[in-house]
Amino acid sequence: MDTDLAPTPAAPAGSPILVADIGGTNARFGLIDGRQVRDTRVLRCADYASIDDAATAYLSAVGLAAPGTPGRPRRGAFAVAGPVTGDHVAMTNLVWEFSTGRVRDALGLDRLAVINDFTAVALSVPRLAEEDRRQIGEGTPQPGAVVAVLGPGSGLGVSGLVPGAGERWTALSGEGGHVTMAPVSDRESAVLGQLRKRFEHVSAERVLSGPGIVNLYEALSILDGREPAALGPARIADAALAGSEPHCVEAVEMFCAMLGTVAGNLALTLGARGGVYIAGGVVPKLGAFFTHSRFRKRFVEKGRMRDFLAPAPTYVITHELPAFLGLAEAAGAD
Repeated sequence: MDTDLAPTPAAPAGSPILVADIGGTNARFGLIDGRQVRDTRVLRCADYASIDDAATAYLSAVGLAAPGTPGRPRRGAFAVAGPVTGDHVAMTNLVWEFSTGRVRDALGLDRLAVINDFTAVALSVPRLAEEDRRQIGEGTPQPGAVVAVLGPGSGLGVSGLVPGAGERWTALSGEGGHVTMAPVSDRESAVLGQLRKRFEHVSAERVLSGPGIVNLYEALSILDGREPAALGPARIADAALAGSEPHCVEAVEMFCAMLGTVAGNLALTLGARGGVYIAGGVVPKLGAFFTHSRFRKRFVEKGRMRDFLAPAPTYVITHELPAFLGLAEAAGAD
């Protein structure tokens, strides 16, 4: 389902937007005034029977639970880890199920938007300031052009933003993280061959995510006749940044290169001359390692299409809470 959003009438002066990014374990709440995110709190989902119970607890914690309290939110926008196809929403990895309309009324809101969590990240792009992103390589965005967004995290989120009339944007919602991963080198072919012994389908997400980094590390170790250590993605990344373990270094290098391949594919598919944005929790932590990796080189290595991709800029989103900015867009913030 595409998410087509347009500006809505302004809320009363002094009324912030209630935003929440809700995963399978934690729900992060906050308030947004314009671009300013404030009063963020993280609540354990297991401590609450429902989403409106958690939201009410948050409003109580920030002194805004009582109806008529000055500064109480009149609009809200929630991002959930799961598909959103109508009023009834069922979380993918959480027992919560709810009606958007019922939660809106229970919280005393005039409007409540509920969208997929990665759709919220994609919608943050129009609200990012220069300090919220870091450019990788060259390129200049073409005004009014399509934007592509990828997010390696626990999985691989993929989206795009299509501009319309005025300030209207359509956020594409699909499952692009599950496209088949294609190799570029013999070493990558061997790694994907190794992974095909474990998985029926080796998608981009199998290598371009936190668990994907582990898959790469283990496959590379096995190919070289070594027993892989029981390392999580954070320890593999730390070892790569320190240069202390060759297979960790190669795994993260391969991750960056493969991400460039997939980002270039997405840019070609969408015609993303407005730029390609990398979100998620993995890439920002790689810092200079990612900047000097083969990501950008792979991005433009598309044969006859090199000249088409070369002007398209690529960015890493560095804002700590981009989903909140996207939720403000979904709520129709000024």
